[in-house]
Amino acid sequence: MSDMRNPVPIYGPPPSLDDLADMAERALRQIPARLARHVHGVGISVEDMPDDETLDELGIESGWELTGLYQGTPLTERSVSDPARPPDLVFLYRAPILLEWIETGEDLFLLVRNVVVHEIAHHFGFSDAEIEAIEQEMG
Repeated sequence: MSDMRNPVPIYGPPPSLDDLADMAERALRQIPARLARHVHGVGISVEDMPDDETLDELGIESGWELTGLYQGTPLTERSVSDPARPPDLVFLYRAPILLEWIETGEDLFLLVRNVVVHEIAHHFGFSDAEIEAIEQEMG
C-alpha cells in the first residue's frame, strides 16, 4: 500500500503476541463440538519462541521447528480423585508461526487455527486423517 506523496509501500508492524492470542481464542471458539468437548477450560499462552527446556524435552533441535504445543492431562487419564492440577494450555510460538506464514503465504488466522486444532487433536490421540477432517469441517 502506498500513497501518491510517498511511493514507498507502507507496512504495519508484524502481529504481536496479543494479536496471535486473540486469533487463537477465536479459533478455539470455532472448533467443532467433537473436539471442543476435550478442551473445556483450556488456556492459550503465546510466547515468542519455545524455551530450551521444552525443546530438550521434545528432542527438537531448533525452536523454529515448533509452532505450538499442548500441555495438559488427557481426559482419558483424569480421575475425580486426582489432586488439583495446573490448567491445560495450548502454547503458540509467535516467531515460528510468523516464519511459516511468510514461507507459505497462508492466511495467518487459518495458520493459527490449524496449529490450535493440531495441538489439541494430537494431544488427545486424533489421527492425521481425523485432524484433516476437522479442518475441512471448519472450512
